[in-house]
Amino acid sequence: MTAKRKKVVPLPELVIVTGMSGAGRSTAANVLEDLGWFVVDNLPPGLLPTLAELGGRTQGNVQRIAAVVDVRSRSFFADLTAAITELADRGNSPRIVFLEAADTTLVGRFEGVRRPHPLQGDGRVLDGIAREREMLRDLRANADIVIDTSALNVHQLSAKILQAFEEQGTVLRATLISFGYKYGLPVDSDLVADCRFLPNPHWVPELRPLTGRDPEVRDYVFAQAGAKEFVDSYMKVLDLIAEGYRREGKRYATIAVGCTGGKHRSVAVAEELARRLREEGVDTSVVHRDLGRE
Repeated sequence: MTAKRKKVVPLPELVIVTGMSGAGRSTAANVLEDLGWFVVDNLPPGLLPTLAELGGRTQGNVQRIAAVVDVRSRSFFADLTAAITELADRGNSPRIVFLEAADTTLVGRFEGVRRPHPLQGDGRVLDGIAREREMLRDLRANADIVIDTSALNVHQLSAKILQAFEEQGTVLRATLISFGYKYGLPVDSDLVADCRFLPNPHWVPELRPLTGRDPEVRDYVFAQAGAKEFVDSYMKVLDLIAEGYRREGKRYATIAVGCTGGKHRSVAVAEELARRLREEGVDTSVVHRDLGRE
């Protein structure tokens, strides 16, 4: 008598949405739900393997699951680490989306809705934020996608989530962010390129009011010694990194390009890198974070 073969249970794609309280987890969950994901909010981390198993039992009817988890569970990290390990052993490693924001932004959001931070106890909102940030430090470091929502409204955050998830067939997506160092680094960047070694168009009177989007500034920047060589070399680095991302299943990369004020050099270089990436088939968008701030 021939033994019956055990039927292979299809594994659903699994995403964990987590991060700082007040940083936009609910907004991210709503967008994923609109995209057809099966979303479970406030799931105890220890139930992640059970959730994935239940999704597999639907015989393909539930192909994508997003679980929103937070630190309110006292055994949060022990349970989450064990759950991720168990899922990986089953060949179903989840992607982690981490939402974060600056302390001042989070304080303002909690004060705006007149609600306490879940970890503040008898202290201030800022005390709860500090505890949570410390608890989430390692998780943030291992996240596949980190999104800083400090300067984003609900619609802008929704657009970022859409960009990361709406087209599952896209091999790799990239966002180029130009910025000014005097305004701080973009905290959600995976890579940072520094253009401050190039002469600053700010000191050329006729170029000062223009931006790196204007042909005059672009031509000035790329006429400088080392500018073209820098972009050529950086593209080779990005090609190597992109191949590694693809091998690791990472689909989204944020590349920051900085100069002093984020108006001239970084804008021109970010636009050129984006143009070349698109030519290589990478779905690329550009954000000029600090234009108009001076």
